[in-house]
Amino acid sequence: MLKLLRATVVIFCCILICIFGSIYSFIRFKNPSNVGIMARWFGRLHPLFGLKVEHRFPDNAEKIGRCIYIGNHQNNYDMVTISYMVMPRTVSVGKKSLIWVPFFGLLYWVTGNILIERENRTKAHGTMNEVARRINDDNLSVWMFPEGTRSRGRGLLPFKTGAFHAAIAAGVPIVPVVCSTTHNKIDLNRWDNGKVICEMLAPIDISGYDKDNVRELAAYCHELMAKRIAELDAEIAQQS
Repeated sequence: MLKLLRATVVIFCCILICIFGSIYSFIRFKNPSNVGIMARWFGRLHPLFGLKVEHRFPDNAEKIGRCIYIGNHQNNYDMVTISYMVMPRTVSVGKKSLIWVPFFGLLYWVTGNILIERENRTKAHGTMNEVARRINDDNLSVWMFPEGTRSRGRGLLPFKTGAFHAAIAAGVPIVPVVCSTTHNKIDLNRWDNGKVICEMLAPIDISGYDKDNVRELAAYCHELMAKRIAELDAEIAQQS
């Protein structure tokens, strides 16, 4: 019964956010700060899932400047956990098919996110060059999930190199953002689903990397994020 009630309220709230968010974003058509505003609207829904979410930002988070944020992509609950971490003037990169998702697709497009054809490797590669150009020309940051898909309990999946190629091409740092594990920890029939911690890590200087050692950069970021996720999980387990 609780699960049904929650699902009804969440769906209703999401539809409202998509409708009013689309209207708001049409007024500020593709303003790069639209994405962060909408992400935080969704992020405020976490109490409906019985979650307590702690968001940790470094003291200089708003002074980092242009960068590429990379986050771990777990499941649909990311929408109410790690999404809150999206900073102003930050857009995301997502597959073009998202625009066909009812209500959400229109919002995703009109807020100014970058759409790619993931199945077309040539076009996807060109899009990374376009991402790099937009970062500097439009003075914005980009949010990407380098795993390329939801991990769904399989741990932090291997990283694809697109985000790292774009960072090197644009000459901007990588900023990892991690979220503690939510897989199999949320029961919608349970009032209290515990705590989740989302944390933005320090920027990673990419000046020592180029296209020839981009995989080393991806591996370094993967190791750093996996270690921090494990530490956050241990911290939550200790508090329970």
